[in-house]
Amino acid sequence: MRTVLVTGPGGAGRTTVAAATALAAARSGRRTLLISAVEVPALPAGTGATERLTSVRVDSAAHFRDELLELQDRASGLLDLLGANRLDGEELTELPGSAQLAVLHALRGAAEDGHEVLVVDLPPLADALALLALPGQLRRYLRRLLPRERQAARALRPVLAQLAGVPMPAQWLYEAAARKDAELSAVEALIEDDATTVRLVAEPGQAAGAALSSARTGLALHGLRVDSVVASRVLPRHSADPWFADLAARQEKCLDHWHQEWEPGTPVRESAHLGREPRTVEDLSLLAGSCAPDDRTPGHAGAPWWTETAEDGVISWCLPLPGATKEDLGLVRRGDELLLTAGPFHRIVRLESALRRCTVSGAALTDGVLRVRFTPDPALWPRTQ
Repeated sequence: MRTVLVTGPGGAGRTTVAAATALAAARSGRRTLLISAVEVPALPAGTGATERLTSVRVDSAAHFRDELLELQDRASGLLDLLGANRLDGEELTELPGSAQLAVLHALRGAAEDGHEVLVVDLPPLADALALLALPGQLRRYLRRLLPRERQAARALRPVLAQLAGVPMPAQWLYEAAARKDAELSAVEALIEDDATTVRLVAEPGQAAGAALSSARTGLALHGLRVDSVVASRVLPRHSADPWFADLAARQEKCLDHWHQEWEPGTPVRESAHLGREPRTVEDLSLLAGSCAPDDRTPGHAGAPWWTETAEDGVISWCLPLPGATKEDLGLVRRGDELLLTAGPFHRIVRLESALRRCTVSGAALTDGVLRVRFTPDPALWPRTQ
């Protein structure tokens, strides 16, 4: 399944571009699903929004309510033991963070729906990057808090409960954790799939350019590939009105810079300003030409790094980080993991088996590539006769 994740600075028109992308895919003959957290005026939510296209709106409030009520039912024994008062669905108000979990749930369902193209209207850039990194982070937390190997001791829980005087974790907790891990794994696989790319949408301007440059580093850190940058609401380049012509000239200057920064690897597409907000399918059709999803799969997602081994046995772990600066980089080795920081972005990477038996002997950022040097630890490597 071809998946296009659409995001960009707030107010840049990413929902419109996501809808135009989905429409273009559907009109090319492929069964397409559009997922958005907001209503798309030109494509009302529901099946059959247009031929071969289904538009679905994520209802985070309903998802939060359903999940909490289900959890409450499963934990009824413990809640009764504590004398807790049960909550009714009518009194539940979603908490911060529930919107992100609802989007992940929608992606989980989309992975099984059998569509040929999936287009996801994500939140603004910073929130979108945090959302796409969330499945891996939550799975790591589950592994640390409820390690699978401890499930083997479940037969001892009644005895331990008597000794400790408090109830031990019930089997349902581990079963719930296993289900959530499976769901998160499916979403993580969808995000890391070779056919999944990110589409950045921004209105040409200085602030948008800075946001895109910063996001480029964050996307590379998380192994997310950009298939194109869509410049939205591009004004006609020739006008007799001096004020209008000046705005168009500023956009053109910005676009020239984007072409130099992103191409040839990532095309910069221009989406014309309609002079109005898109409200109909016909309006989206005017933009579809610049938003049609291609089938390019540049590189690989999820693990974009590689290793190089020198003659002296030192292994260099290499990660492309375009746009990163030495001042904004942070690197910490903790056990079998690397904690990486690039400006406001963070990622924890589990080291490969060979690197776990090495010590970090240095790091350098050269030509947009971070190289971390690992020196084999003689105490951990097998000796040869």
